Amino acid sequence: MTKITNLTEVKAVGKYLRISPTKARRVLDQIRGRNYKDTIMILEFMPYRCCNAILKIVKSAAANAEHNKNFNKKDLNTTACLAIQLVKIMKRFQPRAQGRAFPIHKPTCHISIYVGTES
Repeated sequence: MTKITNLTEVKAVGKYLRISPTKARRVLDQIRGRNYKDTIMILEFMPYRCCNAILKIVKSAAANAEHNKNFNKKDLNTTACLAIQLVKIMKRFQPRAQGRAFPIHKPTCHISIYVGTES
């Protein structure tokens, strides 16, 4: 993670989400470095399924910043976004022809979002 001076950050984490980390990173790359209002607008209008979970985490981080550090929501920026792939993968099997089984791997991830303001 890049280190930025004179920055106060607050984070929120969503754990064990049933989202592929590569698909989550596609959305997180779009919101990284933007202010809170733009981030909310982008997430509401993007057509991906993971946007709902990421929107909840962004709103949680903003609420943490407002309640714990007395920040104003309009001054917040999304400073860092991470999607960490977990080793725990749900494994399922789909029946195929002639008695075979086809493995299906359902990945999970943790999503961390840091919001902050310049001091």
